[in-house]
Amino acid sequence: MLRGLGIVRPNHVWSTDITYIRLAHGFVYLVAGIDWYSRKVLAWEVSNTMDVGFCVDCLATALRLYGTPEIFNTDQGAQFTSDKWIAVLKGNGITISMDGRGRALDNIFVERLWRSVKHENVYLKGYAHFPELLSGLADYFVFYNSERYHQSRGYKTSDEVYRTAVGGGAKIADHFSDKRNVSNGETGQRQSTAMAMTLS
Repeated sequence: MLRGLGIVRPNHVWSTDITYIRLAHGFVYLVAGIDWYSRKVLAWEVSNTMDVGFCVDCLATALRLYGTPEIFNTDQGAQFTSDKWIAVLKGNGITISMDGRGRALDNIFVERLWRSVKHENVYLKGYAHFPELLSGLADYFVFYNSERYHQSRGYKTSDEVYRTAVGGGAKIADHFSDKRNVSNGETGQRQSTAMAMTLS
């Protein structure tokens, strides 16, 4: 349960979610993991399917590059209640937190990231094909982490806040009111392309 919890350091709470992006010949799916203290994008991946594998790959990349968070928060989507996803979190000793069903604001920091990605990059660029989307997102996430200043972080970049552990944080009580649950679920497979952000 995260209600009333203050986020006081990098790697205290991580979160992830999936959004879709329209290309010329259909949709692809973007998953990203963020650190709640700094709002840094830790890893991201794009897939042409919604199977759990591309989410697990994104998680594994973030864990390899940044270590383990104390808590990992997601919604109750099939990918994040799957046996494969849960096994990685439990295997790394990470506390599992899940939002109430249908409550997008429970994962508000990732929702804000999607808004920024789409309005500042995807909608402006109008990507038609997969390779140009990957290239464009790679550039954008570098910008988002290392150059984009955020009012909520004292006009510092996410990389700076993550690296120094100064100027970040959040109070869960400001945004959340539902209890979280831990659950298990299904498995899945997919094909995907992975990308991860490292400290600048």
